Amino acid sequence: MTSTGSSNPPATAATGPLSELLVVDLSRAVAGPHATMMLGDLGARVIKVEAPGTGDDARGWGPPFMTVEGHEHESTYFLSVNRNKESICLNLKDAADIEVLETLVRRADVLVENFRTGVMDRLGLGAARLHELNPRLVILSITGFGHDGPEGGRPGYDQIAQGESGLMSVTGPNPEDPQKLGTPICDLLSGMYGAYGVLAALHERAHTGRGQHVRTSLLAAAVGVHAFQGTRWTVAGEVGRAAGNHHPAIAPYGLFRCADGSVQIAVGTEAQWRKFCAGFGLDPTFPGLASNPERVARRDELIALVEKAFSTWNAADLLDRLNEVGVPAGKVRSLDEVYTWDQTRSQGLLVDVDHDSLGKITLPGPPLRFFEPSGTERTRTGHRAPPRLDQHGRTIRSWINDRPDLQATATGER
Repeated sequence: MTSTGSSNPPATAATGPLSELLVVDLSRAVAGPHATMMLGDLGARVIKVEAPGTGDDARGWGPPFMTVEGHEHESTYFLSVNRNKESICLNLKDAADIEVLETLVRRADVLVENFRTGVMDRLGLGAARLHELNPRLVILSITGFGHDGPEGGRPGYDQIAQGESGLMSVTGPNPEDPQKLGTPICDLLSGMYGAYGVLAALHERAHTGRGQHVRTSLLAAAVGVHAFQGTRWTVAGEVGRAAGNHHPAIAPYGLFRCADGSVQIAVGTEAQWRKFCAGFGLDPTFPGLASNPERVARRDELIALVEKAFSTWNAADLLDRLNEVGVPAGKVRSLDEVYTWDQTRSQGLLVDVDHDSLGKITLPGPPLRFFEPSGTERTRTGHRAPPRLDQHGRTIRSWINDRPDLQATATGER
C-alpha cells in the first residue's frame, strides 16, 4: 500500500506495516476508535479529532477513573481503545477549525467517522466533499443499523445492537433469560470489520489510484458473526435459542461441574469422544450416545453422566487428566487471572506505556504478531499511551504551518 506522503515528523515515527499512512479519526465512543486503534497498532499515524472542552464521549464513561494530582481524571474506558493516537481539539462548526481539518484530509490516507447518518453532510464534510479534497482518501463510516434502509437513521449503542441483532437471544442460561456479552462486542466487531474494509480499500487504491467509501454498522458486524446460528435458520429453518454453557450442536462441549468447581471440555470429534470415554471408564458405544447427533439429542442425560464421572475429581487434577488423555479442556479464568497469566504476557497481550499524566501504565495489547520468513519476529513493541484531550493540538498545528505544501488542494499527484 502506497501512502499519499504524509511525511510524519520524527516524534511520531512508528514501525509496522502501516507506518507510512496517516489516519484522521473523527470517531468517538468505541466502534470507530477501536478501528483506528487497530490501524495505529500497525504503525499508522492516527490524529484523533475531538470536540473542545469535552472530547470523546468515552472520556466521561466511568467509574473507574484514574486521577493524578494536578491533572484531569482519565477514564479507563477511554484508555481501552485509544492507544497509539494523537489528540487535537477542533470545533467542526467553526470555519477556521474546519480549514485545519480539511488541510489534514488533503494529506490523509484514511478518515474514520461514526456520526449518525447525515451529520457529515450537514457539516459540509460529506463523502463527495472529502473526495474533492483528496481523491485518494479511504473513508470508513460506522453507524448503528446501516446508512440506508427503513431504519438506517437509528442511533446505535452496543447494548441495543446486541438485542436487535439476535446475539442476546442465543446468549444466557435459557431462552427466557437473554443476556448480553460482558464486552461491547457489536462495537468492537464493527471496528474490526471496519479496519478490515479499510485495508481492502487501500489495497485496491494501490492499483486504481482512487479512494472509496467503506461502510459498516453494529448490526452488520453482529449478523456477520452469527456463524452456524445463522445458517441454522437460513438453511435448516431452526431458530437458535440460548442454551447456557453447552453447545447446541456438539456434545459433550461446555462447562461441567466437578468436586471443587467446574471445568470446560470440548469433545469436537468422535476420536476425542473415544479418548474421553477411555480416560474415564465410559462406554463410547452406549446406546443413544454413540454419535454426536445422538448425544446432542440426549444432552441432559449426557451432562449428568459426565458430571458423575467428574464428581470425585478436583479441578486441577481433572484438567491434568483431560490433557493426559487428549481431550481439549480449560478453566474459567477471572480477568485478573488472565492478565497475570504467563501465557498472556508471552503473546504480547500486555503493553507498558508512559501516559502524560498517569505515568507508566499497562494496557491490553494488540492481538497480532509479525515474523520474517526466517522466523525473526518484527512485531511492534513500542506503543504510545492514549492521549490527553488536545495533547498534540499545538504540535499538529505547528506541523501544518511548517509545511506549506499541506495547504495545497489535493490533485492526486503527491
